Amino acid sequence: MSVWEKSGELPDDAHDELQSAGDDPILDLKLDEALRNFKLSVDAWSEAAYSTRRVVQSGPRRNWRRAAAWALGCALVASSVSGVVYQRHERQVAAKQAAVRLAEQQKRAADLQAASEEKLLASVDSDISQQIPSAMEPLAQMAEDDSK
Repeated sequence: MSVWEKSGELPDDAHDELQSAGDDPILDLKLDEALRNFKLSVDAWSEAAYSTRRVVQSGPRRNWRRAAAWALGCALVASSVSGVVYQRHERQVAAKQAAVRLAEQQKRAADLQAASEEKLLASVDSDISQQIPSAMEPLAQMAEDDSK
């Protein structure tokens, strides 16, 4: 009886072929021994393959939390810096506008003062340019009437 027949792993129709081919007992023993050794080595290999602990090697892990933290930190710093720059720019613009308003007010004040001085000078000029003083004007008119 062969190893395959003992183990019961041989299909039913293969039993007849083994009976007809197995007339030589020495050949049968060598074949049984070779098959037994092969089966034992396959079983040993299978047992070794399944009993060893397998370690799955994954690819390089990417730490997305660290990258996200860096990105958010950079965004926070950039927004803080841009906020400071914007506030400084706004202060500079406000200072320029205040300077322009002050210059306009000073110009208006200077124009009003110049107009006031011009009016005063015109008044003084008209007072000085009279040939006859105003107190003497009635006499001057009388003199003009006599000469006519």
